[in-house]
Amino acid sequence: MNLPPARNGRRSIDPRPTCTTPTAGILGAAMLAALVLMATPARAQRPDTVFLEDLTWTEVRAALDGGTTTIIVPTAGTEQNGPHMVLGKHKYIVTWAADRIARELGNALVAPVVTYVPEGSVDEPRGHMSHAGTITLPNEFFVKLLEYAARSLQVHGFTDIVLIGDSGGNQRGMREVAEMLNQEWGGEPARVHFVGDYYSAHGINDWLVSQGVPRESIGSHAGVSDTSQLMFVAPQHVRDGERAPGGGFEGSGVRGDPTLASATYGEQAVRLKVEAALRQIRTMIQEP
Repeated sequence: MNLPPARNGRRSIDPRPTCTTPTAGILGAAMLAALVLMATPARAQRPDTVFLEDLTWTEVRAALDGGTTTIIVPTAGTEQNGPHMVLGKHKYIVTWAADRIARELGNALVAPVVTYVPEGSVDEPRGHMSHAGTITLPNEFFVKLLEYAARSLQVHGFTDIVLIGDSGGNQRGMREVAEMLNQEWGGEPARVHFVGDYYSAHGINDWLVSQGVPRESIGSHAGVSDTSQLMFVAPQHVRDGERAPGGGFEGSGVRGDPTLASATYGEQAVRLKVEAALRQIRTMIQEP
């Protein structure tokens, strides 16, 4: 630092502060503000999700307080779907559909997908259970699982508990749980809704026929409809090179011709299922 000469010939130290410019003052204030912000815990907004497992318990509580009182409990399955589709087909389809249904309702969340469902006997394996990877849960235990999922959600304040299944073997158990709990809860605000139209009243096969797909080629399992839906929601889980009429060999587990499937068909198919579910849910919730 340069010192100004003193009158008596000696150098003296300038007592004035060295940082007197406006820029230095602004930078100092900015640094102080940044330190304050760093020391203040940030409150993140709730993420854009309807899935219960992606939320914290305080976020769920806030959603309930804000009027989100409907919860969807989707059931899927872990079963063979021929050589061309993964065992989790139902899970991927119902996850996509439940997300759309919840967002359309506007006041709903989605519970974790149930993937252990009735798939037949383990003692004398038949049907899907005769193929590697399929997992079954006897209906009595499936019913208990759903019952206590519903009881848990009711305790927390959900008043409309919606059961939707993407697999045929799930339908009876879901209906039994809804009937049992609605009878027990009686006049309480909470109700359980079994939404069977999602699985059985969507009109997909008729729509496919209207698009020129032969009815006999659609099939009832791992055929045109199932394959198209998975091609739309999760195409990475379809083995295109393995698609063949009837699966290509005896005992493939395929009923139908998956070579006729397309993601375009799949988009419309899952939308038809979503629309069928929304119609039934809205009717049920409006009922006294």
